[in-house]
Amino acid sequence: MFDVGDMAVYPSHGVGRIEAIEDRKVGEKVLSFYVMRILGSSMVIMIPTTNSDNVGLRTIISPSEAEEVYKILKDQEVQIEPQPWNQRYREYMERIKTGSVNEIATVLRDLYVLKESKTLSFGERKMMDTAKQLLTKELALADDMEEIEVEQTIDDIFS
Repeated sequence: MFDVGDMAVYPSHGVGRIEAIEDRKVGEKVLSFYVMRILGSSMVIMIPTTNSDNVGLRTIISPSEAEEVYKILKDQEVQIEPQPWNQRYREYMERIKTGSVNEIATVLRDLYVLKESKTLSFGERKMMDTAKQLLTKELALADDMEEIEVEQTIDDIFS
């Protein structure tokens, strides 16, 4: 599915580059792994090639999918259900862990909308930064833009 040098998205860690495909002995079997370096953190992750779909490894979104993300961010006429911050935090974290760019965009939008009416907890602020970072990297690649331009576009949407 992926070749060395390909960019891919690993759920909750974000965009990375496939640096190698290696065979490793695991127990009695020899398995093939993608060796992926996450761009933002330089973390290296090894993903079994046969299990990459199950863990959510996916390609970078297309420019048309990026447009859908911007539509989600711009649709700020949403009602945020009142609930304890820790319950909301768990729900949003589950959405981010799916690796779906649309779910991450929804979390970011909802947190920005919520921020207008109340003070976010430390965890919510950190989650908002994480969601923004994940989106910024992928949108920059999808639209062939600099990350700073994408970040400015997102800031403009919410200002």
